[in-house]
Amino acid sequence: MLNIQVYSDYVCPYCFFGEQVLLRAIRGQEDKINIEWMPFELRPYPTPTLKPKGDYLQQTWQQSVYPMGEMLDIPIVLPKISPQPYTHLAFEGYQFAKKHGLADAYNHRMFTAFFQEEQDIGDIGVLTKLATEIGLDPTAFKQALEERTYKNLHQEALRHAYEEVKISAVPTFIIGNQIYRGLLREQDFKQVIAARLVADRNI
Repeated sequence: MLNIQVYSDYVCPYCFFGEQVLLRAIRGQEDKINIEWMPFELRPYPTPTLKPKGDYLQQTWQQSVYPMGEMLDIPIVLPKISPQPYTHLAFEGYQFAKKHGLADAYNHRMFTAFFQEEQDIGDIGVLTKLATEIGLDPTAFKQALEERTYKNLHQEALRHAYEEVKISAVPTFIIGNQIYRGLLREQDFKQVIAARLVADRNI
């Protein structure tokens, strides 16, 4: 089984692209590959988050994000939520989903909710609704977020990312023991994964 770790933040459009491109690349080989989604906060509280009408996001989206979305055939919009939400609660919810075997579905739902439906993934009510959609128990999920049950687990995941793996930008992919920073093309993913699977068989 080939392990792939993906460090990403739910408010990073390139991370959404990365998730989609990676899933396309492994299609048909899911039984040989284990993907683990790893939390990373680009702007942890209390660092101010970005405003969609600000020059930085406007320019980045017009010059890079929208053209890339069209090229990859992935619908995406710049959410109007201002300022952008912090993601620590969404990630604490991810830890809950992971414990209940729905990490992949939760991870994907956060991206689509924010970048395709403009939902506020920093709001406990919104997060609970989204968690319910993928089959999680709404009462237990909401209670876990309100009581910050998974705060320490999430903080430990961040410490691991910052201090041990030295993640400085997302998306970052660790395929086997190789680190790839930034978004890879689908063909590049396929080549790297194929080579890694062959190497693992020969060990």
